[in-house]
Amino acid sequence: MIDTGVIKKNRKHEKLSPVVRRGILGLGLGNTLEWYDWMIFGLLSSYIGPHFFPSQDPVTATLDTLAIFAVGFLFRPLGGVVLGTFADRIGRRKIMMLSITMMALSTLVIAITPTYAAIGVWAPIILLLCRVVQGISTGVEAPLSVAHAVELVPEGREGFVAGIMSFFVNVGILLAPLVSFIVSASLGDGAMSDWGWRIPFIVGASFGLVILYLRRTLPESMKEEELAEATTGSVWKGVRKSWVSVLAIVFVVGAVQAYNYAWNVGLPNTARSTMKEDPTAVFALTTILGLILVVGSLVVGRLVDGRAISKWFIVARLLAIPSVFLMLLYVQPGIGGFALVLLGGSVILVLNMTLYNVVSASLMPKSYRGTGTSLGYGLGVAIFGGTASFLLVWFHSIGLDWAFPIYVAVLSALSVIFYLIASRLNGIHLGK
Repeated sequence: MIDTGVIKKNRKHEKLSPVVRRGILGLGLGNTLEWYDWMIFGLLSSYIGPHFFPSQDPVTATLDTLAIFAVGFLFRPLGGVVLGTFADRIGRRKIMMLSITMMALSTLVIAITPTYAAIGVWAPIILLLCRVVQGISTGVEAPLSVAHAVELVPEGREGFVAGIMSFFVNVGILLAPLVSFIVSASLGDGAMSDWGWRIPFIVGASFGLVILYLRRTLPESMKEEELAEATTGSVWKGVRKSWVSVLAIVFVVGAVQAYNYAWNVGLPNTARSTMKEDPTAVFALTTILGLILVVGSLVVGRLVDGRAISKWFIVARLLAIPSVFLMLLYVQPGIGGFALVLLGGSVILVLNMTLYNVVSASLMPKSYRGTGTSLGYGLGVAIFGGTASFLLVWFHSIGLDWAFPIYVAVLSALSVIFYLIASRLNGIHLGK
C-alpha cells in the first residue's frame, strides 16, 4: 500500500535511474495520446455531428455526437476490469503495449470513416464502435500507467509521479485545442467543417505509432514471484475486500473528471454551438487553458514531491466546490465572459487534476492495484466524467444553468468523505 500521508525525509532528492526515466516517458506519452484522442473527439463534436447524424439543427447533431462521446466512457469499466486483471496476472508492460495500439487504430478509423451522406447509417455505427474500442483501451491506460510509474520509482517520490504524469496528461489536453486551432486558423471555418476536422485525428493516430515504439523498452514493475502467485480468483478476492476503496476511487475520479470535461469540452462546445462564439477564438482560449494545466502540473508536482499529498488533495477538492459555480457567469454570448469562466477555474482544476490518480493508486495494494484502480477509475469516468459535457450543454439548452455546478459540487464533497473513510480503513495518515 502506498502511504501518501507519511513520507520519509530527503526522498525528494533520491535520483531516478535512466531506465526508470525512460519508462516514465513511455508511460506518460501514452497518457498524452489518450487525452489528446479523447479531447479531440469532444472538442470537434460540433463539426463531427452534421457529418454523421441527419439533423438540420446543429445543437441536436452536437448532442447526438456527445452522446456517442459518453458511450465510450461506458466501456471504460469493462476495459479496466478485463485489461486490469490481465495486468495483475501477466504484468503491466504487455497491457500498456496493447492499450496504446487499440487507441491509435480506433483514432485512425475515425479519421477515414465516410460520412452519413456517403454510407448511411454505417457512418454513426462505425463511429460508435471506434468509441467502444477507445473506451476499452483507455479504461486501463490512465490508472495503470500511474500505478506502473509509482511502482517504478523509490518510495516517497509519489509526488514526482503525480506532477510528471499529470504534465503528460495536460500536454494531451493542450495539444487537442492547439492542433484544432492551427487547422481551423489555416483552413478557415468552411474547410474545417467540411473535411479539416479529420486532420487532428490523423495526427493522433501517427503519434500512437511513435509511443508504441518508445514503449518497447518499458520495464516491468511486477516481480516474477508476484505474477506466479496471481490468479483471477486471488485478484478479485482482494478487490472485493477493498470495495470501500473502489467506491472512494469512483468519486475521487468522477468529481474531478466532471469538472475537467465541463471546462475542456462542455464549455467550449456551449460557446460554439449555443452561444455562436467565433470557433478560432474558442480554440485559442482553450489552448491557453491547456498551457496553464501543463505548467501548473509541474509546479504542483514539485510542491508535493517528498511530502504527504493527502491534505493537499483534500484542500484542492474542497476548493473545487465554490470554483465550479464560476460557470454561472457565462449566461449570454460574449467571448470575454467565456474567457473569464474558462481561465478563472483553471487554478483549482490543475490542483485536482495533478493529484487524483496517485491518490487513487494509494488506496490499493500492489497485488491487485491494476484491477482495483482501473475498475474505480473506469466507473468514475463513465458515470460522471463521460456524461458531464452532455449534461452541461443540455442543462444550458433548457435554461437550467444552475443545476450543473450544484451537481459537481455535491460530487466533490462526496469524494472527500469517501476518501477519508477509505484512508482510515487503509491506515493512511493525513500527515503534514
